[in-house]
Amino acid sequence: MTGITAALRSLSADPGAQVIVIDAEGPAFSAGHDMSEMIDRPARFYDELFAACAELMQTIHDVPQPVVAKVDGIATAAGCQLVASCDLVVASDTSSFATPGVRIGLFCSTPMVPISRAVGRKRAMEMLLTGEPITADTAADWGLVNRVVPRAELDAAVDDLVARITRFSRATIAVGKEAFHRQIDMSEPDAYDYTRTVMAANAADDNAQEGIGAFLDKRNPVWPS
Repeated sequence: MTGITAALRSLSADPGAQVIVIDAEGPAFSAGHDMSEMIDRPARFYDELFAACAELMQTIHDVPQPVVAKVDGIATAAGCQLVASCDLVVASDTSSFATPGVRIGLFCSTPMVPISRAVGRKRAMEMLLTGEPITADTAADWGLVNRVVPRAELDAAVDDLVARITRFSRATIAVGKEAFHRQIDMSEPDAYDYTRTVMAANAADDNAQEGIGAFLDKRNPVWPS
């Protein structure tokens, strides 16, 4: 987790990195925490462990680039939390998702934070209370996943999504991503107060002026960023 966090922060400062894709090797996307690390440890260890996990998930939101989860296989517990924390998710049709902590007496309390925000309260509670996995198609229907494709088409589907994002201004996307995550839990009046100031500042910057000018001139924009 600390390695991924460090990599995200390094990429966040790289002007050549427009989108970050989190991929995996092996039969699982992520099986979550290593249970063998969690036996007979002092209380401080558990606090540090889950603090590192929360820091990783928050870093995904904090980096300016969209973060895409490329899922092929099972994503359970903190692995499902990782999926839910990403901005976009493309999954193979053989993937599955679960929060099985209740089965071992360790409720998936931190995974519930992004999962409940992605799928809603009732569906999140069903996942959390039963520990049963859901299919990729169900995950897409519930809003945990953006797109499900056959396994053989996963690479192409991620490449297509990335290509459709990277056509646009990196700076504008960074503004939008930050604003999205800040306003999502605000009241509606507070969200409007915040986003109108963001949009006003955005409208005055070079990227928006170039984009608006290109639209009026019927030409392709050349983004300053």
